[in-house]
Amino acid sequence: MPFDLDPIETRILGCLIEKERLTPENYPLSLNALTNAANQSTNRDPVVVWEEKTIEQGIERLRAKGLATMIHLAGSRVAKYRHQLPDHFELTPAETGLLCTLLLRGPQTPGELRQRTERFHAFAGLDEVEKALSGMAAGTFPLVRLLPPRPGQKERRYLHLLSVAGAEPDLAAVASTPMESVTPIVPVPTRIETLEAEVASLRAELQALREELAAFRKQFE
Repeated sequence: MPFDLDPIETRILGCLIEKERLTPENYPLSLNALTNAANQSTNRDPVVVWEEKTIEQGIERLRAKGLATMIHLAGSRVAKYRHQLPDHFELTPAETGLLCTLLLRGPQTPGELRQRTERFHAFAGLDEVEKALSGMAAGTFPLVRLLPPRPGQKERRYLHLLSVAGAEPDLAAVASTPMESVTPIVPVPTRIETLEAEVASLRAELQALREELAAFRKQFE
């Protein structure tokens, strides 16, 4: 069941999963909210600045692959989007958190995943993380695989397999690429566009802080 997601589709899917789990009151997401989520500077690697049109085209590709859908809520004139991951996989909350973190931040070690997945699921230890990852790597359609160590490093990283051919995505290479035009000329942003991008980034950071605070409060409920 290969999906061959490109880097933009990968980021969008990760954002939809993240917001559903951490801020369900604001989910599904409008195109504007989805753009802010994709461009936020926290819990993302790399940090990108993509235009709304880029996100719109990416979500349409996800819809064509059956991984997202558009809905219209009663009383709202704005279309909203949600992911369709449960239509394809039966994942536990722990597995969903791991997959989401891999989608948003790329290959990571079990230790990094344990720390960064706390927002979704509190693992008791590295053994539990490894057990979940091993389960995700097995079956007829593996979701992750273990990469060989980098030169000079001992720790091995896990990679999700929803991207093109299971290859390690080079998100940095497309971090500032609009991908909505066939022309190779990328326009230089004006001062207004720059300010708008900065405002969008600040809003995304504020939203991320709210999510982290909500996750922290849940520990004491």
